[in-house]
Formats: sequence, C-alpha cells, structure tokens
Amino acid sequence: MKFVLDNSIAMRWLLNDREPSTQDYARKVLDLLIEGGTALVPNLWALEAANVIVKALKKAAVTQADASQFIALLGELDIQLDAQTHDHALGDTLSLAKQYGLSSYDAAYLELALRKGIPLATIDKELGDAANKAGGMRVLMN
Repeated sequence: MKFVLDNSIAMRWLLNDREPSTQDYARKVLDLLIEGGTALVPNLWALEAANVIVKALKKAAVTQADASQFIALLGELDIQLDAQTHDHALGDTLSLAKQYGLSSYDAAYLELALRKGIPLATIDKELGDAANKAGGMRVLMN
C-alpha cells in the first residue's frame, strides 16, 4: 500500500505522549510500512522530524539512544521524499492552505496526497478534516 505519511504519525513512534488510541493508530501505520508499504512525504519531512527530535531531546522526553534508534528505524522503512513539493508550494499548496486554514507545512501533505491520488495517514484533526473535504482520504485501519 502506498500512502502519504504525515509527520504527526511518525513522531508517535518516538514519543509516547498521546492517548492510547492515537498511539495504536500510529503503530498500525508503522506496521503497514514494516509489512512492505510505501510512504510518500513532502521534501520538508526530514526537517520537521529533526525539529521534533531536537525539542524532545531538550525537554529530556527522549534520550540520545532513543533518538538514534528512531532515526535508524526511519532509515529501514520505505519512506520516499517527493521531489516536486517545492514546485507546488506557491500554487496548489498555497491554495489548499488558504482554503482549509492549514499551515503551509500541513497543506504540503494534503497537496501530495491529492496529486498522487493516495490516502493520507495523519492524526492531525485539521489536516484530516481538510483531506476528507478535499476528496482525499485518511488511511483507515480496522
């Protein structure tokens, strides 16, 4: 299965700071990748991940060993960067951000899902609502 992976999901693999149902959903998305799924991400994804890791280390929410293990996990998964994110930033992405009241970062995930015609995995309520309204769909788990 191919889908767009919002950073909010991947960070739950490092941080156990949400309600159990959210953590369970994130784990199911991870299982999809471990079982051979492919995640597409906007080319800003690694910068977002690095930012969360730095903040978590500063707050002592994770150890350096935790962060290193998490980074190694990401390297083992089929997470592919979209090279065209930049090309759509000031057009479709900007339009989606304005239309749905999203940050440009969140709109980049929505734009990618819509452009590729694939589901979006997110725990971000506003982004998920925008995806549903825009005709995208979230990755649904049973």
